[in-house]
Amino acid sequence: MTKRSVAVAALAGLAVLAAPTAASAEALTALSGSSASGTKTFAFRGMNLRIPASWKVHRKGDEVVVTTGACKRPEAFAANCRSFWVLGPKEFTDVPVGGGSFTYTGKYQWYPFSAPVPCPFDPKTGWNPGDKAGSRGLFPIGKGHKAKYAAWPNACVTNNGAHRTKSFTTREWFLPSSKILIIDVWNTPALPGVLKGATWS
Repeated sequence: MTKRSVAVAALAGLAVLAAPTAASAEALTALSGSSASGTKTFAFRGMNLRIPASWKVHRKGDEVVVTTGACKRPEAFAANCRSFWVLGPKEFTDVPVGGGSFTYTGKYQWYPFSAPVPCPFDPKTGWNPGDKAGSRGLFPIGKGHKAKYAAWPNACVTNNGAHRTKSFTTREWFLPSSKILIIDVWNTPALPGVLKGATWS
């Protein structure tokens, strides 16, 4: 993803629903009482996440892709890369848009318009972003920090947009004070538990 990425300009959802808070069984297994060799710490802008040792961290400036499984190309918005993304302010502040600029606030979904984006699960189809959040709320990212949470319904469509092949949800956690945006399109089961267990330095 580049600085040309922008958010979807559409009306935000009005309903405010509870964000997911329960850690999955996978998160509990991976993170609770595990040995030091079973986890490692990923640090970003003062946020420290204890993640399974099998996850791999790929840094590229203010963009970090944390792969949690098979991945052909570890980049944000790349197809066939089981991962979540952690972005710093250079990726979502004063992003060039036409003759002006745009700064992400959490009101609209984060999505690049700089080029066609493949569906995360099938590069032969395109990513069709939803314009209304299915749920919104506040989510604890460790002690004393709460993120703006939103879940956006999206779809994979054929190149001409005539046929929907798959539906999926993009989850976003945004920390405006810490200037961190976390995006997950794979519904990573362990991620909510990892985020709740964050520490800050």
